[in-house]
Amino acid sequence: MSTLDATRAELALLVLYLNKAESRDKICRAIQYGSKFLSDGQHGTAQNVEKSTSLARKVFRLFKFVNDLHGLISPTPQGTPLPLILLGKSKNALLSTFLFLDQFVWLGRSGIYQNKERTELIGRISLFCWMGSSVCSTLVELGELGRLSASMKKIEKELKNSNKYDNEQYSAKLKISNERTLSLIKAGMDIVVAVGLLQLAPKKVTPRVTGAFGFVTSLISCYQLLPAQVKSKTS
Repeated sequence: MSTLDATRAELALLVLYLNKAESRDKICRAIQYGSKFLSDGQHGTAQNVEKSTSLARKVFRLFKFVNDLHGLISPTPQGTPLPLILLGKSKNALLSTFLFLDQFVWLGRSGIYQNKERTELIGRISLFCWMGSSVCSTLVELGELGRLSASMKKIEKELKNSNKYDNEQYSAKLKISNERTLSLIKAGMDIVVAVGLLQLAPKKVTPRVTGAFGFVTSLISCYQLLPAQVKSKTS
């Protein structure tokens, strides 16, 4: 493959990536929380960027609650334990509620809906829903990692002296385990971000801490949305 063909292929992947509304949302999220880290809650250019980007992201998420509503009513994979099913459905319900209420927050902050106090109340309720969904996500990932670990140990026993990394089934499970570990880290850090946004521990989770955690989770989300071809090159 020539250099020009390689460049075309890489640009095609970039176009594919940027064509996703979710990708653009997460890039804007990184800008939003990066600005929050820089501003540290102080008035100035960084805080203005944070607020304008936050408002712009709400437009990206209009009607996105339908995605998790669909996940809520979709069947779960066979063999999934009941506690994990309930946690997964709770996560879908809470995230869908957060995204639904967030639309009213956008209406209030853009000036379409005039009741400022009610807008702030809806905003806090929506953030509590998001924090709850992050807690559920953390517990789901922990449970799924436990199941994966058990099945991987079983394969190791069956292989005995063979190289486990040459086994396709083991390698596939290891890849899934790595992906779920990354999702676990992201969900755990998002809980801290939610605590910061709700100001539940203002002395410990300052705007700078919230911004730093939010920026890292945004980068993780951006990575998770990369096409498989790009991930294989970076791994």
